[in-house]
Amino acid sequence: MDIFLLLQLIVLFAAIFLGVKLGGMGIGYAGGLGVVALTLGLGLNPGQIPWDVILIIMSVIGAISAMQLAGGLDYLVKIAEKILRRNPKHINYLAPAVTYFLTIFAGTGHTAFSMIPVIVEVAKGENIKPSVPLSISVVASQIAITASPVSAAVIAMSGFLEPFGCSYPMLLAICIPTTFLGCMITAFIMTKFVNTDLSSDPIYQERLRLGQVTPVIKKGDDHPLKKSAKLSVWIFFIGVIAIVLYATAISNNVAWIEPVILPRNDAIISFMLCIATLIT
Repeated sequence: MDIFLLLQLIVLFAAIFLGVKLGGMGIGYAGGLGVVALTLGLGLNPGQIPWDVILIIMSVIGAISAMQLAGGLDYLVKIAEKILRRNPKHINYLAPAVTYFLTIFAGTGHTAFSMIPVIVEVAKGENIKPSVPLSISVVASQIAITASPVSAAVIAMSGFLEPFGCSYPMLLAICIPTTFLGCMITAFIMTKFVNTDLSSDPIYQERLRLGQVTPVIKKGDDHPLKKSAKLSVWIFFIGVIAIVLYATAISNNVAWIEPVILPRNDAIISFMLCIATLIT
């Protein structure tokens, strides 16, 4: 391997490692550090900065932050928790479905983190290895990013595919059913062909005997929701639907709106800022 390429890989993985260690916004910070090291340090020519994608991410995060402060994310998590607790026997299917649709709605897989304790508790209560629904749920929450109408990944991919005749609505029409079906097939395989019986796991039973883990005590979250929680979710939901409808209306395949004054990417940014304004 060329020594110069090896140095590039070292810088790349060092930036990723540092970003993961810092966590949160630190991932973005470390990315900038990596670009500086690769360009000014190793003399590589930088590509074009994807401003549209960056601004879309910022506007979506802004709207989600407003909804979170209004209690909207707590409301969504509470609904998801109720679904899991009412149907515990189907945790292997419902857990990935819940995290999938949370990501579809919010455009980020981070919403799935709040579901992890609930999934573990419900799975243990049904004598199911938590690793089974957890592994599927985490994957589902990330796969859903490629099918969310407001995710930067979908926006970027639609930009790549539009010259080849695949519009934004067509991309969503393909990605949403296929990714969800893939998650459900995986859940079926894990349920039918993997030993999910927690009581037969010798490591868990040994830890239970030694008191290193405690038996499950079923409990719910009684934390009261803010009065603005439901309304913020509805505002966000209507805004996402408006984005999809507008993007469909201006697409080349539909062309209901001509001439197009506000392009799709600019519309997503503007709509998201409007959503944040209304929620605030």
